[in-house]
Amino acid sequence: MMALLPSLALHRPPRAKLVIVLLALLALLSVAAFMTLGARGSWSFVLAFRGRRLLALILVAYAVAVSTVLFQTVTNNRILTPSIMGFDALYVLVQTSLVFFLGTQVLALADPHLRFLLEVALMTGFALVLFRWLFLGEERSLHLLILVGIVFGIFFRSLAGFMQRILDPNAFQVLQDALFASFQSVDTTLLWISIALVIAVTLALWRIAHTFDVLTLGRAQAISLGVDYSRTVLFILSMVAVLVAVSTALVGPITFFGLLVASLARALLGDSLHRHVLPASVLLGIIALVGGQTVLERVFAFDTALSIIVEFLGGLVFILLIVRGAAR
Repeated sequence: MMALLPSLALHRPPRAKLVIVLLALLALLSVAAFMTLGARGSWSFVLAFRGRRLLALILVAYAVAVSTVLFQTVTNNRILTPSIMGFDALYVLVQTSLVFFLGTQVLALADPHLRFLLEVALMTGFALVLFRWLFLGEERSLHLLILVGIVFGIFFRSLAGFMQRILDPNAFQVLQDALFASFQSVDTTLLWISIALVIAVTLALWRIAHTFDVLTLGRAQAISLGVDYSRTVLFILSMVAVLVAVSTALVGPITFFGLLVASLARALLGDSLHRHVLPASVLLGIIALVGGQTVLERVFAFDTALSIIVEFLGGLVFILLIVRGAAR
């Protein structure tokens, strides 16, 4: 057995690197197809128009993939995601509360950049309050965490639903347009501020990247290895909240997409190291969003919504992971 360890250690990184290279090639192929297929008229207009949408889709793929992988690292569980723990319901509640208390003018007339920053601040604050007691104390069972996430999700949706029923029909219609996930009509007015936030979060996370693999060992082991566990977990959760807020502000709430790409990345890699899982998850997200949107537009002529397909596949992966976990 000991003699096999060196060969295994030498075998796994090349496999991971090969998978990442293949995913990168598929991602580049998806990008090229998205930018060129069906292009007519002036290339300067086509490239500028599609380029903004492409950048937004890549940004969403990056934000969702990184936030999901790091959230699973903090929770030490590969099933939980921010959305499953009620983050999407929290987004719905924040949007509904803004319309309920301040009116539809907030969505129509207010500076989208100021509104976006307000949403990010609210969601980050709520998320830290929501997750603090769940993941900073003693380790809790998977069933308890899922149950808590479901309860919070139901509470947020019920409160949002109550306020939505009081709204007048016109305000309700405006709100529904903001709550439905859409990859066709990405809000590109928020693109540059979203890029700035994602870059800032990435640089901040890069400084503590050496702790990611240590956190997967568990709370006790991480503390024994010198990690300031509570401070590190709170910091990662705040960064996760910002990334999820960016993705939901651009395309709307998506529940199972992060679980889909993170699970596929680990399955393809056969590896849990963050230096492999993070780039593979991002590349899979780009392939799914950019490639899927290309196929949807050029082959199926918008006969269905990409968010429906992504959520359906992600939901199947979630059920499969639950069943496999229960069978062990």
